[in-house]
Amino acid sequence: MKIEEQTMAIDGTPFTARVAIAGGGAPLIYLHGPTGHAWTPLHERLAERFTVHAPLHPGWESLDDLDHLDSVADLVLYYVDILDRYGIERASLVGHSVGGMVAAEIAAARPDRVERLALVAPWGLWRDDEPTADFWGQPPERLATALWSDPSGEAALANAPVREPEAMLSAYLANSAAAHFTWPIPDNNLRRRLHRVVAPTLLVWGQDDGIVPLSYADDFVELLPDASSIVLEGGAHNVHLERADVVADAILDHLASAAVGA
Repeated sequence: MKIEEQTMAIDGTPFTARVAIAGGGAPLIYLHGPTGHAWTPLHERLAERFTVHAPLHPGWESLDDLDHLDSVADLVLYYVDILDRYGIERASLVGHSVGGMVAAEIAAARPDRVERLALVAPWGLWRDDEPTADFWGQPPERLATALWSDPSGEAALANAPVREPEAMLSAYLANSAAAHFTWPIPDNNLRRRLHRVVAPTLLVWGQDDGIVPLSYADDFVELLPDASSIVLEGGAHNVHLERADVVADAILDHLASAAVGA
């Protein structure tokens, strides 16, 4: 497997993507969550059968990247432009957390460009009676527990910049230019757009997720025309890192059931 880091530009604004090439497999776009697009066992497993493109979200490295993005529609067009720059007509999308929310927005806005979806603990279905957890208002130790079922466990340590929860969160927050997701967030109407998604969708959740309520799994399955959901023990919001093999197997089985370009 060959991994390349590429920098390209859209309307003069650069974006960075890591591309894993494994025998010219079908295109797959991985949209990251709060742990960035670091190459984990999940990415490596996906790259066994797909050419995986993992773009950084605009605003992750520099707030200047946000100057041309004023709305959800602009954000969707940004990612469609990325598909165009890579010459990808249709791709499957895998997204974690906020990346899953963005993937769902792309599939709702441009169903002609999306083959299949796999969403891991996606955000975006806010409800007044059960809002998502406040990412940035929690003490570091509590946030670390919400992100990882065991903040001191092997998966957390392997994917964290440092080993102590408070230092881990400090480095983690520093990955974003403004210490939080400042790039355009979908406008709370995602639940009213999901009926437009035609791509078969798999949703994966960690049983101990302290960020996104598990009731959202039922919401997504109810609102998406063709969706199924699995909840895994032994994982929190980063279940795709804590139980990488199980999550990868489920995603690969889902994507292989109607491979892109087949």
